[in-house]
Amino acid sequence: MVGYLVYLTISAATYAIFCLGLNLQWGFTGLINFGHVAFMTIGAYTTVLLASKGVPLIFALLAGAAIAALLGLFIGLSTLRLREDYLSIVTIGFSELIRLVALNEEWLTRGAFGVQGYPLPLGEFRPNQVGKLSLILWLTLIAVFAGWQLWRGIRWRWKRLKKQGQSGLDAGVWGVIGGGIILSLFINGCVALQDYNYKAGLMLISLVALALVYAGLEYLVHSPWGRVLKSIREDEEIPRALGKNVFWYKLQSFMLGGAIAGSAGSFYAWQLTNVYPSNFDPLVTFNAWTIVVLGGAGTNPGTLIGSLIFFAYDSITRFVLPQLNLVDDARLGALRIMVIGLILMLLMVWRPQGLLGNKDELTLGK
Repeated sequence: MVGYLVYLTISAATYAIFCLGLNLQWGFTGLINFGHVAFMTIGAYTTVLLASKGVPLIFALLAGAAIAALLGLFIGLSTLRLREDYLSIVTIGFSELIRLVALNEEWLTRGAFGVQGYPLPLGEFRPNQVGKLSLILWLTLIAVFAGWQLWRGIRWRWKRLKKQGQSGLDAGVWGVIGGGIILSLFINGCVALQDYNYKAGLMLISLVALALVYAGLEYLVHSPWGRVLKSIREDEEIPRALGKNVFWYKLQSFMLGGAIAGSAGSFYAWQLTNVYPSNFDPLVTFNAWTIVVLGGAGTNPGTLIGSLIFFAYDSITRFVLPQLNLVDDARLGALRIMVIGLILMLLMVWRPQGLLGNKDELTLGK
């Protein structure tokens, strides 16, 4: 069970980083990107191919993020002047183009055979007891940071509800749920690090990366730069009338979101330990959209919650539905997709802004 929870933590952290990039592009800037997996593909292949040539992993990761940002520059220069529906179609085409190139090009990406046997972070690391305690200390710092962010969010939500004359019970419930999740993941992480293996080390690195990306984005979206992005999302004619270069701000958001997704591709490749073109089909993008919509567009904490809920759902249905004997194994995958589609439809009726989204902020014409 400890090992499986470590796997879920890595998966949720990797997808959270990936979805934070999408949330920056769509939730804060209003750019509809249905080809977000293209950036992950570029980041994953760049990282593992450079690492295979002896490049240190940290530089390989940064190179993957940089090349993903350059891809965002290329796509943005050619598409960001299009209307939203055309932009979404073009980005799907770009993502499929990159996947098909990786599938058919054998000299560099080795085609359908994929890339195996590349170096992994902390793959040869064998810590003694002092080293294990040092890793647990890093995990403790991350847990403290997460608890502090939770406290800030709950306090802000409680004040907002009180200002509207509503009960603060909703904020308290979220506080209990969030605190329980942080505590359970922290305890499981400590157990895994004490009985150290490669996956435990990758879990810690992915959580550190998630904390850094989250903190950086929280700073940016609450800065004047982030407020310009929100104004572009609502009505880009207003910032344009105030002298802002709307296209340049869109391009910055698209490139930064692509770089974040590229870094997520590195962690995705390290978790899989083998990279194949089939790992980057369009379903990855639509899983990310499900997470962002579920948690609430335009809110970084909502993206984290959405990622946790998505993988909790994935795990529960993977083990519970077969026990109910509703369908045979061949149709089980389709049933799981139908159930999550039903959940999303109910969410759109009950809470269209997502679990943590602000409905007033995302409504035009107020």
